[in-house]
Amino acid sequence: MHARDRGRHRVQILCELFGVSKQAYYQYDEDAALAKAAREEFALQYIRDVRKQDPGIGGTKLWYMYMRELGCDSPIGRDRFCRILDENNLKVRRRVRKPRTTDSTHGLPTYPNLIKSYIPDRANRLWVSNITYIVIMDDAVHYHFCYLSLILDSYTEEIVGWSVGPTLDTTYPMEALRMSLRRLDGKEVDLIHHSDRGCQYASREHVEALRERGIRISMTESGDPKDNAQAERINNTMKNELLKDKTFTSIGEVVDAVAMAVNFYNKRRPHLSIGMAVPSDMIEASGDRDMRWTSYRLLAIKNMEGVDNAEKTLPLGHCLGSPSGLRPPVNPRQ
Repeated sequence: MHARDRGRHRVQILCELFGVSKQAYYQYDEDAALAKAAREEFALQYIRDVRKQDPGIGGTKLWYMYMRELGCDSPIGRDRFCRILDENNLKVRRRVRKPRTTDSTHGLPTYPNLIKSYIPDRANRLWVSNITYIVIMDDAVHYHFCYLSLILDSYTEEIVGWSVGPTLDTTYPMEALRMSLRRLDGKEVDLIHHSDRGCQYASREHVEALRERGIRISMTESGDPKDNAQAERINNTMKNELLKDKTFTSIGEVVDAVAMAVNFYNKRRPHLSIGMAVPSDMIEASGDRDMRWTSYRLLAIKNMEGVDNAEKTLPLGHCLGSPSGLRPPVNPRQ
């Protein structure tokens, strides 16, 4: 009452009304203010600690992490959490960068796109692969590149394989593939590996490694990045969020940073596509995911269930779990 209208509700009168002294009132007010300041300072330090591991993580994911890890200890509210980000210039301005690292003019055999209307229902049903580049500074002016190969489980959103190499040679995507294949030891395989048509993925070594494990091979049918949207998205997350503003001077620094980033991404970072859970929590899950955004492609595919095969073809450009490719549901009978 005093805070809302100081002129009408004087502290002395209110204290007499409630039978407390002015000293007790001011002591309580001061203690409450100090407790509030302490909670906000703790939240600010928490944000900065997480940003050391994931410099580009956004405010919404930070809030979910804060509530999950510290929510039982008198947390501050979401609006105040967002204001702390704003007041301390900690908001993230996202940039989208889509480098081209694919050579599809190789003349090697390629494979049809098997995932136009495919939705995985558990882990190890669909892996998506891609390669991106990372800058290494030689000095203040000169630089060169190294290349990061990633394999993502489409259902769990977990990075199951990765490798960093100095060139685009097939050796490094093969390292990522071997890392991911180790999780299949002793398991029955019903898995699709999807990639672009780059020479690394069409190489005899890569193809034979997949065939030996009974893994079906799927490739994009055009140069449109939307045909491999999940893989493109994890590239963007890695470079413009997890490794944001980091400067590297050697490939060893890149390897160390990627190892930490993958561990954070898989075990701590919440994900909209899996109900703000973390990928490592989804390994034993099955069925529909609790997506926090609307995939009209997914809705269209579900609407097509039971329709004749001749009517099941989706237009190219609809791609698995791609927010950038959202469109109204397709009516298969139009």
